[in-house]
Amino acid sequence: MEKELVFGHQKPDTDAITAAMAFSYFQNQLGYETEAVALGEPNDETKFALNKFGMQAPRVVKTVANEVDKVMLVDHNEPQQSVSDIDKVTVTHLVDHHRLANFNTAQPLWATLRPYGCVSTILTEMFQEKHINIPANLAGMMLSAIISDTLLLNSPTTTDHDREAVKYLAKVAGVADYKEYGVAMLKAGANVDAKDDATIVDGDAKTFELGGTKMRIGQVNAVELDDVFKRQDDLEKKMHELMDENGYQLFILIATNILNSDSELLVVGDDTDKVEEAFGHKLGDNKRMNLPGVVSRKKQVVPPLTKAFEG
Repeated sequence: MEKELVFGHQKPDTDAITAAMAFSYFQNQLGYETEAVALGEPNDETKFALNKFGMQAPRVVKTVANEVDKVMLVDHNEPQQSVSDIDKVTVTHLVDHHRLANFNTAQPLWATLRPYGCVSTILTEMFQEKHINIPANLAGMMLSAIISDTLLLNSPTTTDHDREAVKYLAKVAGVADYKEYGVAMLKAGANVDAKDDATIVDGDAKTFELGGTKMRIGQVNAVELDDVFKRQDDLEKKMHELMDENGYQLFILIATNILNSDSELLVVGDDTDKVEEAFGHKLGDNKRMNLPGVVSRKKQVVPPLTKAFEG
C-alpha cells in the first residue's frame, strides 16, 4: 500500500497538528501507511502540549505532490486553507468539523463530518468505534486540542460529545485535573508580548471568499486585550502588508480574552459596512468593535459575515 500524508490546515493550531497525528496513528492501525505532517510550525500553545506529553511535532511540508499521490485531510476542507498543490494529489479521506466550501474531488472518498467543537473529539469516537486503544501521550494531545478549540469547554461550539471526550481522554492521559492543565496551556499560548506582529495577526488565520470578497480572518488569544491593542498601529501596518502581498480585500483580527470569553475585532480594508451589518454594531474611530461573548470564528464570526456578504 502506497504511503499517504495526513495534515491539517495552514497556520496550524493545536487541533490541526494533533488531528493529523491522531488520524495517522488510527489509519496505521487499520493497515494504511501514513505519516502526519504539518503545513506550518506549532504555536506556543501546541509546543506547551507537546512538551507536556513528550511528543515531537510533525515535520513541516510546503508541498506534497513531490512526495505522494494521495493524502488525507483533517480539520479543513477549503482548498485555500490547504497545501498549495492540493489540486495535484488525490484526497482519499477527510475528517472535519467545519463547513464544506469549494471542496470537490474527482473520485469518491471516505469522509467523516460531525458538527462538534473539535476534530479530536470526532477522532476519539472513531477510536472507540473501532476499539482501538489511544496511547496515553496521544490522548494527552487530543485532550489539549479539545481544550484549545472549545476554550476549555466554554465556546458555543462545545457539544456533549466534546465534554465526554475530555473526561475520557483525561483519564487515558493521566491528567488528574484537566481544568487546571487547560488554563495553564491556554495561558502559554496567550502571551502576546512574546509574539511578533505577524504571529499575532496571522499566526492563527484563515482565508475566506465570501460574496466575491477575499478576506483573511485571524484570531489571537490574550489574558488582557490591552496587551494586543497597545500595538494596534504596528498590527494594522502588518495587516496591510499581508493584504498587499496576498490580494486580501479585507482583514479581520479577532482578539479574544480567554478568561471572560469576550472578543474585540480590528477591521481594515474594504466593505467594512458589511462587517457592521453582520454583527449589528458600528466600528469605532479606532476601527474596532467589541463583541461580548464571541469566541468562535467558526460559529460566531464566519456565519454572520457569510450572510452579510452573500445575502
